[in-house]
Parts: sequence; structure tokens; C-alpha cells
Amino acid sequence: MVGMSFSSNRTISLGTNDRSEYRLFISHSWDYSQEYERMEELLDDANYFEYRNYSVPEEDAIDANSVEELKEEIREGQIKPSSVVVVLAGLYSSYSDWIGREVRIAEEENKPIIGVEPWGSDNTSDYVERHADEMVGWNTDSIVSAIRELSP
Repeated sequence: MVGMSFSSNRTISLGTNDRSEYRLFISHSWDYSQEYERMEELLDDANYFEYRNYSVPEEDAIDANSVEELKEEIREGQIKPSSVVVVLAGLYSSYSDWIGREVRIAEEENKPIIGVEPWGSDNTSDYVERHADEMVGWNTDSIVSAIRELSP
């Protein structure tokens, strides 16, 4: 069995905007889950911004019997329904097989990709930089603006 997690697809309500909600998939490494948690907090604290989180946190593993089955679950249940894929672009992203798979799936599904430079670090994944439609710093306004701009 391959372990991955599945979000509760919960909606975080943070105010009102012209759009009712943004559907996000946040690609991240479970080994660096504190960055994912900080990203969620940053988005939760954004003014006038609602989003549905289609990410795969470790505590909600997808029950798949093979890597191919897991990839299809991520494609169909997480990335396809998302309007934007946000990739945490720490150096570890260049070496993560799953982040690479998720980026390739996003590209195959024509989903815009936002790369977020790591908080407190000058080192960014070259892989993410090459594949992102837009790179932004670890800043609420920059991230939310990119999500609004790139969401269909």
C-alpha cells in the first residue's frame, strides 16, 4: 500500500470577494510539513479570501494499492478540481518525486502553478522555478494576488 494523505476538502471562510472561493492544491513534502502548516495559516489569515483546500496532508492518507492508483487519485480528487496549484519551493522540492509528479499532473491538466519561495531562505528549487507560471515570495499579499490573478 502506498501512503499519501487526503484533505477533508474543508472551506476556510475569510471574508468576501467577487469570487466565492478559490480551489487550491498545495504541493508540499510531508518531511517539511511545518512549511505547509505555515502556508495554511498565512492563507487563513488573509483578508477577504476564501479557499477550499484540496491538498494532501499526512494525517489524511489516500488509501491506494499502487503508485499508479495514487497518481490517479491525486489527479482526479485533488488537482483536477483545483483552480490553482501552489508549490512550496524549498530546495527539497527539487528532490521530491511526489512534488515532481504533482507538478507534471498540474501541467497535464493545464492548471496554473504558483511557486512560493521558502520563508526565511534565499535557496529556491530550480525545478519549481522552471515549471511555475509565477514565483512569489513568502508574503500573504503576493501569494493571494497570484492566486486571484491566475485562477480561471
